[in-house]
Amino acid sequence: MQEVLQRFETEVFPRALDITDGDSMIRALLPNFVSESARFVAPHKEEQMKKILSTILSLIVVSTIATAAQNTNSSTTTNTSTTKTARKRGPIFRANKDQIKQAQAILKTRGFYAGEQSGKLDADTRAGLKKYQAAETLKVTGTLNKVTLEKMGVALTDKQKAM
Repeated sequence: MQEVLQRFETEVFPRALDITDGDSMIRALLPNFVSESARFVAPHKEEQMKKILSTILSLIVVSTIATAAQNTNSSTTTNTSTTKTARKRGPIFRANKDQIKQAQAILKTRGFYAGEQSGKLDADTRAGLKKYQAAETLKVTGTLNKVTLEKMGVALTDKQKAM
């Protein structure tokens, strides 16, 4: 091991200091491993390496952009869900059974509902409500909300009036 270090200090190190402008550090330090033919092949390999490097860099840029886009989308989704949960909603307006029966009777007389007055908000009742709301230029929801009941002239409870 000491022989190798002495050889390095006496032969290779001084040669590395005398590097000319055209030689590389590898050629100066390892003259036996780099042949003259490698100097002629090197420009071709250098072009290949440049192409490979540019391809790798392009892939990195594309993957970075894709990751950033995913983070942006997930952040937007997270923010809207956070906003929705952060904003407290008021109490939900629910029509009682008698109000639904009265609304079904009104829808029946107007020709928007053909079923029985069951007091249940079934699919036929919702379809009739949508037709009624469209005819009265109300927001079409298919539900018995406060505005729809008021437009029909159905009496609201005190709790519903407070909403």
